[in-house]
Amino acid sequence: MSKIAIIIFDKFTDLDLWLMWDLLNRVRIPDWEVKILGEKDTHLSATNMEIKTSGRIEEANDADAVLFVSGQGTRDRIADENWLAKFNLDMEKQFIGSICSGSLILARLGHLQGKTATTYPTTKAVLESLNVEVVEKPFVAHDRVATAGGCLAQQYLIHWVIENLVDKDWADLVVKSIQPV
Repeated sequence: MSKIAIIIFDKFTDLDLWLMWDLLNRVRIPDWEVKILGEKDTHLSATNMEIKTSGRIEEANDADAVLFVSGQGTRDRIADENWLAKFNLDMEKQFIGSICSGSLILARLGHLQGKTATTYPTTKAVLESLNVEVVEKPFVAHDRVATAGGCLAQQYLIHWVIENLVDKDWADLVVKSIQPV
């Protein structure tokens, strides 16, 4: 079974959740499970949309892939030591990724130490202040850790997850399904 966890929090960017959720759920194989995890039963997005979670963030510690969304709420999350302490992610066993300012969470969890990363331009200085070298690319992967910069760069992040957990054919099929005609 492949378990994929999408981590949300209050004031997350709506598109980050919905595009990940939609693309990951286009994989139609047995034992493929995608969950939205949070610290509460519901979270409010940046546009005040209430989203129900399907589990708690601690479940991410047992997932095969863990993906962090972005949004204004990342600043609160990286300052919350209790929230960060709930994660015990393993870069040797799990695929760990982020979109835009979700990279701040990866940095605070120590997963970007000694690596380059990408993020949204308005987050660049904050990520650099966490001792991460920021490169201006849509997608950066180092083995089992990846960052994507810009909401539509999620296609690269999702391709990476699906290719690593299923295969390249499935990854290509899913990404092709959203490309302009």
